[in-house]
Amino acid sequence: MNDAGGHIHLVLPDPIERAACFRVLAGAGGRIVRSFASADAWLEAEADHQGGILLFHWRQPGATSGAALLGRVAGQADMTIFVAADHLTIAESRAILRGGAHDLLPAPLDPRLVRRAVDQSLGDWRMRQDALDRHREAEARLAALTPRERDILHAIAAGLGNKAIARQLELSPRTVEVHRANIMRRAGAGNVAELLRLQFIAEYARAAPANPVRFGA
Repeated sequence: MNDAGGHIHLVLPDPIERAACFRVLAGAGGRIVRSFASADAWLEAEADHQGGILLFHWRQPGATSGAALLGRVAGQADMTIFVAADHLTIAESRAILRGGAHDLLPAPLDPRLVRRAVDQSLGDWRMRQDALDRHREAEARLAALTPRERDILHAIAAGLGNKAIARQLELSPRTVEVHRANIMRRAGAGNVAELLRLQFIAEYARAAPANPVRFGA
């Protein structure tokens, strides 16, 4: 997805509904909107390799059902998923909820509601992408650390000094000092505060949910 707005994927079987949603979203400018008549067509175009916004109808024609499509894209941190549906069973509602959908929109779709939901999610998407970029950078900078250096980094993050770390890991204080210097060099950190910031970003982004559900827009 580009900075101006990026890819929006519509997988809507009804041609009138698909055209109406396409017009209202493409009319905003600065966005790439792609529309498909079925999940099969979307997968055949290999559009699942692109991040962005995916809006699809739960009832899909062809071999790929809405449940199968949700299962295919669930967990993709660079994809925000909207499901359009009506007359859902309790089991289906539970499957959508657990499958990582960002929101459930009532069908038939109101293009104005679609526009509002997508506009809001684009801002959320960019914030998540910025966080993911920082996470990847932090992980890359810490990737060169040895297991022993990671142990020492965790101890530093816990607020321990060199002597306490030495006692905990059964090392000499001098050895801890050497490891600390190597950690700073490998991570490219100018000071301990920067090093701890990298550690926090790497750990926090790994634990944070990628796509919080907010049904009821």
